[in-house]
Amino acid sequence: MSLHAPPLQRLITELSKLPGVGGRTAQRLAFHLLKATEDDAFALAAAIREVKEKITFCEVCFNLAEGPRCVICQDARRDEGLICVVEEPADVIPIERTHEWRGRYHILGGALSPIDGIDPEDLKLNELYARVAVDGVREVVIATNPTTTGEATALHIAAHLRAASPEVAVTRLASGLPVGADLEYADELTLGRAFSGRRAL
Repeated sequence: MSLHAPPLQRLITELSKLPGVGGRTAQRLAFHLLKATEDDAFALAAAIREVKEKITFCEVCFNLAEGPRCVICQDARRDEGLICVVEEPADVIPIERTHEWRGRYHILGGALSPIDGIDPEDLKLNELYARVAVDGVREVVIATNPTTTGEATALHIAAHLRAASPEVAVTRLASGLPVGADLEYADELTLGRAFSGRRAL
């Protein structure tokens, strides 16, 4: 039996569904919202409603967008001949923060994981292959996560593109030791990748 009034308990239950938010954090957030001004609480509710009503997926790259195309696909200064493939829309943000990438993106909507029932047809792979088949694409950078599923997805994409579009360069983001790391604390997989990705100084 809950000690809270039903509306408050409902709010706590809904907040606890958010990633990284447990029961206690949800309760703290709920009490914070109770103490907040009516304007602040209603502004949060309105922002949630607006994002659900107005944010869709870009018709080109499947990034988040307000309207048919995202801001990156609308930017004529971006190089259409370069496509960076990522798993989720959130993966675009750290890449953009580097200011190193001036091409476009393609968001897959996940990674291949047959054990979880995620097969090639569940991702935006055919849409990627159709984009690459259009004249002008010179390079596809695969920036899936360095996890088992991310690696499997990268290999799947690379194999398909090598067969279907051999003239297009297919590259993978380098991975290895982070700056400032000590070798004694590096795991074997990270060290192995650092060795295989070594380059001349």
